Amino acid sequence: GRQRALDLLVDTVTHRRHALVLGEPGAGKTTVLRALKSKLSPAHFRLHYTAHVTLGRRDFYRQLCFAIGIEPKTTPAAMFEGIQRMCTQNTQDHRVHSVFVLDEAQLMPDVTLGHLHVLTNFAWDSQPLLSFVFVGLVELHDRLRMSMHRSLLTRIHTKVEITPGDPSMTKSYIQKRLCDAGARDELFTADALGVIHEETGGLLRTVDVLAGAALRLAARDDLPRVDREVVRRALHHTPLI
Repeated sequence: GRQRALDLLVDTVTHRRHALVLGEPGAGKTTVLRALKSKLSPAHFRLHYTAHVTLGRRDFYRQLCFAIGIEPKTTPAAMFEGIQRMCTQNTQDHRVHSVFVLDEAQLMPDVTLGHLHVLTNFAWDSQPLLSFVFVGLVELHDRLRMSMHRSLLTRIHTKVEITPGDPSMTKSYIQKRLCDAGARDELFTADALGVIHEETGGLLRTVDVLAGAALRLAARDDLPRVDREVVRRALHHTPLI
């Protein structure tokens, strides 16, 4: 269900470009990012994941320095130069492309977000020596379309939207999770799966919450399967209503 999104991201990073990944909370953005990491050869790519993005420019650069393994300097300008030098060295000497995944990017302060287009500028825009993958809620796109961030937006080549799954995806997702956990029998009735999708909107993280609550309730009551009535009762044990 997320294969097309993954293929787009792999193609974008392979061509040393930048990407924007958007989706509601729990839609599966992190799942796609894990798959992206597994698809990129460690011999040719270094993927650095950053979730703490609510930082000013100086502390954000410090975080990037730690991620790529260089000693942070005193000033943002010195750290900026060090990051560029390391990315250049990785590309030219080791043929390794640096990829920075910035999660929850909608939370980044304007002063930090607005400076990232400068970090992508190597040798007068002639050398794509790193890739950014900006990950966030759908409002991130609205922020990037503001005039102060237009320079960054025009450097992003690919937009990937992770949408909630349809009923068949919700069913397949639950069955896969159960199979991975060792279940050998069908534990949810068709009606129960329908109610779970209806109540969660197909958001995978929310599906986890409700399906897990329903399983615990069925186990407590010694029921062989989860039916729609169990799901309805389990809903009141979750923060979803």
